[in-house]
Amino acid sequence: CQLALPPSEWISTKAQDPRNYFFGWGMASFLTYPMLRTLSLQLHSAVTGSYVSGTYSIVFVNCPNEQIARDIARAILDKKLAASVNILPKASSLYFWNGEIEEATEILLLIKTKTSKVRMLSSYVRLVHPFEIPEVFSVPMDQGDVHYLKWLEEGMEE
Repeated sequence: CQLALPPSEWISTKAQDPRNYFFGWGMASFLTYPMLRTLSLQLHSAVTGSYVSGTYSIVFVNCPNEQIARDIARAILDKKLAASVNILPKASSLYFWNGEIEEATEILLLIKTKTSKVRMLSSYVRLVHPFEIPEVFSVPMDQGDVHYLKWLEEGMEE
C-alpha cells in the first residue's frame, strides 16, 4: 500500500511514476490542512492498528486559583473537549506584562485531548478564562500506552 511509504520515499515514488503524485508532493500538502491531516491520521491508525504520533495532545493552561482551575476543568470534561485534566498546584510564574516583570502563583492544568479538538478547546478556554490573555498552548503526544490512548478516545465520545 502506497500510504505505508515513509516520507523519504514519497519524492522517489513521484519521480518514478507521475500517477503517484498524490502520494508524493500532493500528500505533503494534503497533510498541511489540519482537518484533512486528522482524518488521514485516523485512517492510518485504523488500517494499521497502531498509534500515529500527534493524534493526541496535551494542552497547558494556567489559572489564577484552584477554584477557577476546577471550574474550567469540569466544564471542559462536560463538553467532551478532553478526556482527562490534571490540576497541578502552585506553579510559580514570572512573565512580562505591560513592560514589567510580574510574579504570580498559578494553578496549571494539563489537559489530554485529541489534537483535532485543540482549536475548539482553546477557543472555549479564552471565553471562560478570567485572564485577558490566558496561557493556552499544546504539544502533541509522541507515544503512549495503547490502553491509555484507547481510554482517552472513549472518554471523548459523544
